[in-house]
Amino acid sequence: MLIVSWNVNSLRVRLPQVLRYLAERSPDILALQETKLQDADFPCAVLEDAGYACLFSGQKTYNGVAILARTEPGPALMTELPGFPDPQRRVLSAAIADLEVINLYVPNGSEVGSEKYAYKLAWLAALQATLATRADDRARVLLGDFNIAPADADVHDPAFWFGKILCSEAERAALAAVTGLGFEDCFRRFEQPPGSYSWWDYRAAGFRRNLGLRIDLVLASPSLAARCVDSGIDRDVRGWEQPSDHAPVWARFAPATA
Repeated sequence: MLIVSWNVNSLRVRLPQVLRYLAERSPDILALQETKLQDADFPCAVLEDAGYACLFSGQKTYNGVAILARTEPGPALMTELPGFPDPQRRVLSAAIADLEVINLYVPNGSEVGSEKYAYKLAWLAALQATLATRADDRARVLLGDFNIAPADADVHDPAFWFGKILCSEAERAALAAVTGLGFEDCFRRFEQPPGSYSWWDYRAAGFRRNLGLRIDLVLASPSLAARCVDSGIDRDVRGWEQPSDHAPVWARFAPATA
């Protein structure tokens, strides 16, 4: 089972790339972030023709999350964090067979100390509290654009990024509180090449110079992490024509044993 997360930075713009990715990589589940589409405009028919059922929660111009799956997902379990009412469409979860998929687009935070930074930390605290109520043995994957580089190994220049947004101590502590509930970073289960990133700024030839951050994650609950056999980043997709500034990140899982 191949599970992928990809911030597409506008599905309206990136639909051809998504269709190409589905055709070439054949993921079982593809979680999308930053679709930037109202629900009425979501291209469900085109994606269904490509072999994928769709679940989506969007808004005009900003944010938006979706789950594409070869197996029909159940109804949405969450479209916002309980106790944290928010018009921004950043959360979408559903059951797909025996798996719970939780797709997240974590707030960026703008800059340390700003109102948006406070909102990000409050949002992450609400996420941690929500997940703490789901501490059971069910197979869960928590994935998406976390807008946090977990460690210095995930940053092209740790000295430059020290204390800045996406790398600040408080953000990393908030992420650690989430993973401390038992969610494992699938990428770090395996030896990975240095300089492995999932996001590169469009400016200053960031991708060509590999000035990136790894801020897109696939986290797995204990029972699911035990089935993870490989994980990586499809870096080449960032080099496709008219790309998103993010590359797809993925994890592959063995079937559940009876």
